[in-house]
Amino acid sequence: MKYDFNLEDKSKKYKHMLVQIVITLIEIALVVSAAYAITHYGLEKMNISGDYMNPTLKDGDEVLVNKMSYIISSVKRNDVVVIKQEGSGHSYYSVARVMGLPGETVKIEDGYLYINGKQLEEKYNFPVMENGGLALEDIILDEDEYFVLCDNRNEGEDSRNANTGNILKKNITGKAWLRTGPLAIISSIDGFGGKDSSSGK
Repeated sequence: MKYDFNLEDKSKKYKHMLVQIVITLIEIALVVSAAYAITHYGLEKMNISGDYMNPTLKDGDEVLVNKMSYIISSVKRNDVVVIKQEGSGHSYYSVARVMGLPGETVKIEDGYLYINGKQLEEKYNFPVMENGGLALEDIILDEDEYFVLCDNRNEGEDSRNANTGNILKKNITGKAWLRTGPLAIISSIDGFGGKDSSSGK
């Protein structure tokens, strides 16, 4: 019995080519899926409108938001977060700095923030608050609530205002991660890492 080795070689080549095509298609599908996941569930760009977070963020700054951050880690004091606000008939996004954590008691006296009865040692030269708003009285945060403030303490609305109030964890969409400046210069947004001297717990 004779064998057609040429036919057998061609068959192997076709099988090899088919396998390569399938592998390539799978790789393309994975890349497209990863890109979709990153843009829709991982990272997102946001433009800052207004100077309520000045000097950390200025009007016109472009911010890269890490939407995965709080899926794998907890919200920390001094994190700059993006918040989904529910307005009259529509939703909008704002940025603020987390100052009060779940279970804590927050109060503003003489323009300064107190956590659990102890004055917070601010790690940045924020303006003294001219109006304590709702926090002139003790605010006890529930287990899923956060108290946020704008860095430009006397401009913009934050948890001191009834329109904003305490922020629920589900309304924090991500962490403001990187800032894009002129000429596409990228810089990190200061989260004031290090020892928290004011937990009061």
